[in-house]
Amino acid sequence: MSPFTSPPDPILFNHQVWDLVCQIPPGKVAAYGQIAKLIPPPEGVETKAYLTLGPRWVGSAMAKCPNDVPWQRVINSKGEISLRPGAEEQRRLLEAEGVEFNDRGRVDLVRFGWEAGSGSGQPRLL
Repeated sequence: MSPFTSPPDPILFNHQVWDLVCQIPPGKVAAYGQIAKLIPPPEGVETKAYLTLGPRWVGSAMAKCPNDVPWQRVINSKGEISLRPGAEEQRRLLEAEGVEFNDRGRVDLVRFGWEAGSGSGQPRLL
């Protein structure tokens, strides 16, 4: 078990997350784990532990994101909006961008998923 409940440098990690999320174009979504995989494990955090912790840390960063970060574009790996306050607003914002949900409330990640490095919205870290 990792001793880390948050990134060793939460401010740096959060800014890396927000920088990536700002690159997701309208009408596209990314999963928490996908964002985590685009950020190298912080110093002192083993890769195996980071694979488990990273998506949670991304979720924590998104809960604290500034107003100019398109938070609505980050969903879970099932293509669903995580249940929490603001979920209805998130769906409304995504639908306004053209993202469609199926009858089970899921987004087709093949159709609407952001592919990092695929032209517009290419990831770059600070």
